[in-house]
Amino acid sequence: MTRYQRQMQLPEVGREGQAKLSQAHVLVVGAGGLGSPVLHYLAGAGVGSLTIVDPDCVEESNLHRQPLFETKDIGASKAKRARDQLLARNPHIVVQPITVALTPGNAGPLVADADIVVDAADSFAVSYILSDQCLAQGKPLISASVLGQAGYVGGFCGGAPSLRAVFPDLPTQAANCATAGVLSPVVGMIGAMQAQIVLAVLLGQSPSPLGQMVRMDARNLNFSSFSFLGAAEPSDTWPFLGRDGVRRDDLVLDLRGETEAPEMIVSQAQRRQIDELARAAFPDDQRVVLACQTGLRAWRGAKQLRAQGHENLALMAACAC
Repeated sequence: MTRYQRQMQLPEVGREGQAKLSQAHVLVVGAGGLGSPVLHYLAGAGVGSLTIVDPDCVEESNLHRQPLFETKDIGASKAKRARDQLLARNPHIVVQPITVALTPGNAGPLVADADIVVDAADSFAVSYILSDQCLAQGKPLISASVLGQAGYVGGFCGGAPSLRAVFPDLPTQAANCATAGVLSPVVGMIGAMQAQIVLAVLLGQSPSPLGQMVRMDARNLNFSSFSFLGAAEPSDTWPFLGRDGVRRDDLVLDLRGETEAPEMIVSQAQRRQIDELARAAFPDDQRVVLACQTGLRAWRGAKQLRAQGHENLALMAACAC
């Protein structure tokens, strides 16, 4: 117990709290800018079991904000290298790397095995897939996002409203660290707050951080927080499907161009441009599945079809298939 002596001195931890942490299983989706500090602090705190889901390999451009990795790790699996680094720091925990993408097909079992889920992925589709599963299974979801010098972190589901209740619509444009840039300390601070919220939930601290959101503007050194416990779940939602969730009688519209995606997302798909949807008519009794790379164009297309009176809709994101 010498390893955890400093945190066990806290009255909210003690031996009983440390035992709770050692028996906990946390699913962390994403081992990048947010996932690196989350995993580092959870492993250091003695969380007994960590499952890391990340299909990516380390790139040189990751190194300025992902302190779990070194130059020698370029080209290696993020999930596996993260496991090695965490076990080198704390050999008394269990770390399971999963090197495939989180999808609607594997999300259910992964969430079911965990006590709490951390969304550290840079994907709209993955965030909503996780939120849908956590809401259905009653599992807490600690989700965060960072762009430029600003970000947020919140505690969703597990008795609190879901991500969809707080963000019922996606932004009009997709931006990420690769396209808009990010400063590494901002990612580190938000990731550290994710880890703090996870520990608070596992320790049963009161008041609970679930249903709370913290926003940070690092450029102006401004922090704010608010409760979203009164947010209502949206009455109409479009599920994200994996390839195995597509039915034979579905009409699948792949909104990606041939240059972007030479192969259709599924064999039965038809290639369409999003501006063609305004002139299209579909049978009311047939489900229309809209597909794109990230889910953003599919979401916009679904909004357009709903405005035209079509309700039987679903989405696909190639990054989560």
